[in-house]
Amino acid sequence: MKLTRFTDYSLRVLIYLGLKDNGRVTIREISDAYGISRNHLMKVVSLLTRMDYLDARRGPGGGIALARPPAEINVADVVRDMEDDLNLVECFCDGGTCVIKPMCKLKIALDKALNAYLETLEKYTLSDLLEPRNELTRVFGMTA
Repeated sequence: MKLTRFTDYSLRVLIYLGLKDNGRVTIREISDAYGISRNHLMKVVSLLTRMDYLDARRGPGGGIALARPPAEINVADVVRDMEDDLNLVECFCDGGTCVIKPMCKLKIALDKALNAYLETLEKYTLSDLLEPRNELTRVFGMTA
């Protein structure tokens, strides 16, 4: 399974903000840190804010920050919320037209694989992704 770039960027934004210890940052700062498009990040940040992962404020003293502690942000939840389609194959979708759908074991195998994937991600929070903290902060030129 391959995550969309949108989900990848969402996780990167959360990691960056988690390293900032509740400090507010701008989209430009995150864009510059990762070398990715500000326009794309604006869409990512907008959705993360609507889904209560981020707190975004305008004006002086504004910027974006995590809306809750990193230990309360589950990686599987982020993936489920950001991915618009976890249907691995057509038969996962309503109205799938595959002719072998009624007797095919592939759907069962792929469903088990997807569930195992998400169960693994359930074991991780944003806090887990912030280690090794010293090395990560050094990459971004932050002080630990």
